[in-house]
Amino acid sequence: MSTSRRKFVKQATLASMAFWSLSYFGNENSAKMMEDALPANPTFFLPKLPYAYNALEPFIDQMTMEIHHSKHHNAYITNLNKALGNYKNKFKDIADLCSQITSKTDAAIRNNAGGHYNHSLFWEVMMANMNKDMANVPTGNILAAIERSFGTFEAFKKQFEEVALKRFGSGWAWLYEVKGQLKIGSTPNQDNPLMPLSEIKGKPLLALDVWEHAYYLKYQNKRVEYIANWWNLVNWEKVNALYNSKK
Repeated sequence: MSTSRRKFVKQATLASMAFWSLSYFGNENSAKMMEDALPANPTFFLPKLPYAYNALEPFIDQMTMEIHHSKHHNAYITNLNKALGNYKNKFKDIADLCSQITSKTDAAIRNNAGGHYNHSLFWEVMMANMNKDMANVPTGNILAAIERSFGTFEAFKKQFEEVALKRFGSGWAWLYEVKGQLKIGSTPNQDNPLMPLSEIKGKPLLALDVWEHAYYLKYQNKRVEYIANWWNLVNWEKVNALYNSKK
């Protein structure tokens, strides 16, 4: 029997025992037993990039990518795992954890969970631009949705850039979905649209990091140039897949 199969059988058995106990005894002790039988909260690890550190050049340089991923993102994960030592609520993944974060949540969990989720999405919605002479534009359902919501792709880009530029200090710019409607907004620090306390709420589809550590080595204080070049790297196939997914 494979390791994954043994793990599944063990978890199913524990859950079955807990359910039997709850239905048989029907008290708080059996409810506690059922809770204890559920799988433990996950430990988070630094995800591997889907490309090499130098793959996004010349738009994002190798040194920035290496520091950003191996130092900044890794620090969020290390600090998150440490902060979750006393966290009592159950969650299945980083998105689920973010959806539980309120104004009462410990700041270390809020900041580091957001840092992990946001960066993980940021890496995924970028790709190496193999044909730098061609415009990088979306296709499929996401393009149709962008045109419905913003009129044209160029109008969408202009609004997105304005939001990214107006974010004071550190934060993120987002394309997100709310009840079938696409919206653009930004969040400070490491907040994201999944968090109940966020200024904007919805399903994240596209994330742009506008913290200075994301671009300072190459662009210094020229955020506008960083954003303009970043469009060459957007992985619209991934964004389209996120839009089409039911999660």
